[in-house]
Amino acid sequence: MEKSEKQAAAQQAVDILHEISTLLNCQLDRRTLSICISMIENGVKPEALAEVVQKLREEGRVLMADIEALAAKPNAARRK
Repeated sequence: MEKSEKQAAAQQAVDILHEISTLLNCQLDRRTLSICISMIENGVKPEALAEVVQKLREEGRVLMADIEALAAKPNAARRK
């Protein structure tokens, strides 16, 4: 199989997996999905990767809530 054929096959696989990801509402863009696929192909356990992704998302939500809370404080102080 030539390099261009391998690239086309890999792109098709990512496209199919992205469609599945979208249907399952996984909220993974193509780039992130490609990184996850590469990690799994290189020996990372899928369950461990899924757990890390979930933890990172949760931490992201907590950070965003903290940022929003901090952003709201100066506005509340100005109103007084």
